[in-house]
Amino acid sequence: MATLNVELGDRSYPIIVGSGLLRDEALLTPYIVGEEVVVVTNETVAPLYLDQVTTSLKSRRLVCQVLPDGEQFKNFETLQSIFDMLLENRCSRSTTLIALGGGVVGDVVGFAAACYQRGVPFIQLPTTLLAQVDSAVGGKTAVNHPHGKNMIGAFHQPACVIADTGTLTTLDRRQLAAGIAEVIKYGLIRDPEFFAWLEENIESLLRFDDDALEFVILESCRHKAQVVANDEREAGERALLNLGHTFGHAIEAATGYNRWLHGEAVAVGMLMAATMSQKMGWLDLVAVERVRALLLRAGLPVIVPDKMSSSDFISHMTVDKKVLSGRIRLVLLKKIGDATLSSDYPDDVLAEVLAEFTR
Repeated sequence: MATLNVELGDRSYPIIVGSGLLRDEALLTPYIVGEEVVVVTNETVAPLYLDQVTTSLKSRRLVCQVLPDGEQFKNFETLQSIFDMLLENRCSRSTTLIALGGGVVGDVVGFAAACYQRGVPFIQLPTTLLAQVDSAVGGKTAVNHPHGKNMIGAFHQPACVIADTGTLTTLDRRQLAAGIAEVIKYGLIRDPEFFAWLEENIESLLRFDDDALEFVILESCRHKAQVVANDEREAGERALLNLGHTFGHAIEAATGYNRWLHGEAVAVGMLMAATMSQKMGWLDLVAVERVRALLLRAGLPVIVPDKMSSSDFISHMTVDKKVLSGRIRLVLLKKIGDATLSSDYPDDVLAEVLAEFTR
């Protein structure tokens, strides 16, 4: 077991990484406020891990809710169902919510915790690689809107994040690859040595090698924790964590949040950002091909959905959270390991990239 800390003053919290942690009541107990605990999970995760968590909480007043599984359910209807459950059970301000699942569960439960009685504590128990390396850390919570992903949400930091690496053994290859996309992101934006390590060891990750997975989770969380500590509310540096996300969110919205996994859309978005960086004269073609090759080896897509047009991209990208004064801001790469947030790019370069990927 290893522990990292997200340093946010009196709101600091640990990220605990190891195998078999869901069974350890002693890990959860210090972060539970009061006697009421609500565990929210989904229909895929519940049969696998809900009993492990609830057994360790049997001395508490316990309520459980099982949500449908899928990005398409990260919406106001699901959020309302959580509020209904909390009110029907007369949950108080001292209730602790526990999010047991992947990024969708973590985001919507975190948002519910931020809103219920103006804020109650919550704990993240992420069960996918993507959630363990990214979405469970940092306090960004939200639901999707048909016009844009994560457009309605709040910053609300968890009391702790407990990443049980044992849960990754139940992921299928597609879910694993989606998480690897976010791991690759950290190498691209701030750690060229980590990117090179991934080039050397990607097959170990795909074989679910325990040591390789624990290493990338800890490295990814270390990067995320440092960035969040420096820029909790995305005023500057934290925006760089969105490499590929503006393009990727457009793909998710255009496909109704039910065809592409988040990491798959981000993978294509990162290649689009790398290609645009090359056309800006920053990256060379060799670097772009390194990005493409690593994504392909990870089993990730590198082309956009069929029938998605340049105008589809623009219509969704213009409602991205990083739009400022009507200008789409994009995370681009000066080189592998060096990212920048820019709105100072020629429009014809963006148009060229969109045309290249959608023809």
